[in-house]
Amino acid sequence: VQLQASGGGLVQSGGSLRLSCAASGFTLDQFTIGWFRQAPGKEREGVSEISCCDSTTYYKESVRGRFTISKDNAKNTVYLDMNNLKPEDTAVYYCKSRIGGRDYWGQGTLVTVSS
Repeated sequence: VQLQASGGGLVQSGGSLRLSCAASGFTLDQFTIGWFRQAPGKEREGVSEISCCDSTTYYKESVRGRFTISKDNAKNTVYLDMNNLKPEDTAVYYCKSRIGGRDYWGQGTLVTVSS
């Protein structure tokens, strides 16, 4: 099982980025995928999640309306479209799935939002 996160970068406040999380070793129609982030000096927090089976989504309150999670089962990839980015969104973003009681994490991708 592997998760490969990508798409981070430097963007100005109000800008947009699309993060991708490519999965291998399992399929997205079997397991839920979540996006988490960790800002410097802060604990890792859940940002968004999309369920395996009916694509139900969850968003952290502070990103609802600005971030959109989606998935392409054919590409086995989950996306996080981030719009109207704010400096407080600056963090390393990780994707994660729980399979067989074990958490599998992607390597993280850095998002930096300048004011």
